[in-house]
Amino acid sequence: MKKIFNVLLALCVVGLLFICWRSIQDDIDFQKEVTVRENAVKARLLQIRAAEEEYKLQSEEGYYCDSLWKLVEFVKNGRIPKIVKEGVLSDEQMEKGLTEVKAAAIVNSGDAAAIAANGLQGFRRDTTWVNLSDSLFGPGFNADSLRYIPFAEGDTFQLQSFTNLTRSGTIQYVMECCAPDSSFLKNMGRQGDRLIVNRKQLADDMGAYPGLKIGDLNNWNNNAGNWE
Repeated sequence: MKKIFNVLLALCVVGLLFICWRSIQDDIDFQKEVTVRENAVKARLLQIRAAEEEYKLQSEEGYYCDSLWKLVEFVKNGRIPKIVKEGVLSDEQMEKGLTEVKAAAIVNSGDAAAIAANGLQGFRRDTTWVNLSDSLFGPGFNADSLRYIPFAEGDTFQLQSFTNLTRSGTIQYVMECCAPDSSFLKNMGRQGDRLIVNRKQLADDMGAYPGLKIGDLNNWNNNAGNWE
């Protein structure tokens, strides 16, 4: 009887140890999944930031794009200048007054005598326009993916742009792109639901955004992420 009792006691101890281990392991696995999801959202936001900054650079007014649809079309159909450089000016050439602009003008003129006289036979400066999507994100990038928050089952990012007038009278063009915790942390069970509620409460207490975002409509921050 005593042996049976000891065996049962040992089994109970093993069972309790397993429950404790499983509980700890579940927490570890949960935190790993949270990190995976957050990293995926951060990566997508950085892609949106790269597209937005190129959009502003090419915009005649200097505005940021205020629509994910327009931004996606810009990435799909846009082009970006690429300067092809061959050869460098020597100190002697520059001392004689040659600059990059002057040298390029001589080469582009096609005057063989002038090119030879200035030693520019191997000098080349050409501007070509390449596909924006390939240039920013590499071949095969799916531009449509920019709209969607990873792990959010079709939820899209919240994108806004705005024009601020500072106290000194300077115009600032700002943008903000957000992904709420409630989108990319959904369907993670009760633990995930608790995390969403807790994060929102903490964000409300701190006056912060309950999720991940880049930029800020109220304060120009060079489009930094709120995790950076």
